[in-house]
Amino acid sequence: MNMREIQKMQQKLMKMQEDLESNLFTGTAGGGAVTLTMSGKYEITEIKIDPEAFSADDIEELEVMVKAAAKDAHDRVTDAQQKLVNNATGGMKIPGLF
Repeated sequence: MNMREIQKMQQKLMKMQEDLESNLFTGTAGGGAVTLTMSGKYEITEIKIDPEAFSADDIEELEVMVKAAAKDAHDRVTDAQQKLVNNATGGMKIPGLF
């Protein structure tokens, strides 16, 4: 692979990364009792909690579910980034890319 091909691949990867960062990923917990939306930059953009699913006595359970939903969304962003890199590089490991 020559330098021009590598630069072209890097430009393609940067564009794909920008597209990924503008996407939203949703994580859930408790069968949808907690829904958390995260951008491709790992920024939480929204949290929805079903008030019917919790009472004041369930606050610890709610805290656990918020963390679980955040991990679910985080894992979805990470998976999408990994797929992006694999698609862009054809599975080749290129130093300096993620």
